Order: sequence, then structure tokens, then C-alpha cells
Amino acid sequence: MHVIEVRDAELMASITEQVAQLGIRNGAVVSLIGGVDAFTVSTMPADDASKDIVTEYVQPAEMSGTGEIVDGVVHVHAVMAVEGDRAVSGHLHAAKVGHHFARAYVIHSDGA
Repeated sequence: MHVIEVRDAELMASITEQVAQLGIRNGAVVSLIGGVDAFTVSTMPADDASKDIVTEYVQPAEMSGTGEIVDGVVHVHAVMAVEGDRAVSGHLHAAKVGHHFARAYVIHSDGA
């Protein structure tokens, strides 16, 4: 297992860069944990699963998630805990790690 740490960087770009440096083209993000300053997630509208509703949140959040790496592309679904004891979840497009840290625990697989 590889532990990828992200500090003061864009989360998804950093994970993608670090898995490439490790030579991981296919694998699983078995755990993602940390805190972010801002994030962007998407969900699907109830009446059309082929579309995405992308929402950017400029607020801090505690994060947990899992995902996959297929052909070098990192795909993560995350739950973001925000002020007021609320959860925002969905496909994680981006997240700014600044004040805190994030760690992704990644395992390699032979293929998708």
C-alpha cells in the first residue's frame, strides 16, 4: 500500500501526479481522509442520470472518501463534513488543501 500525502496543494491534481510518479495506472483509493479549505463535487439530477450538477463550495470541510484509478485517471467519491454538522457528498472534482492535510491510501491492481 502507498500513502500519498497532500499539503498546500490541489488534492486531485496532486494525487494524480503522485500515482503517476509511483507508476500506478490502475488501483484503488481505499481510504481518503483529511481537511480541505474549498472543494467541488458533482451529483446527478433526479430526473436525468446522464447529467451532472457541479457545485463549488468555498468553505472548509472534513473529508473522507474512496475511489479508483483506471488508466491513470483518479476517480473519487467523497463525503465532506461542513459547518452545522452537515454532509455534502458526490464525485470529487477538486479540493484545495491549505490549512490541514489529506492522505490517500492507495493499492495497485493489475487492471480495471
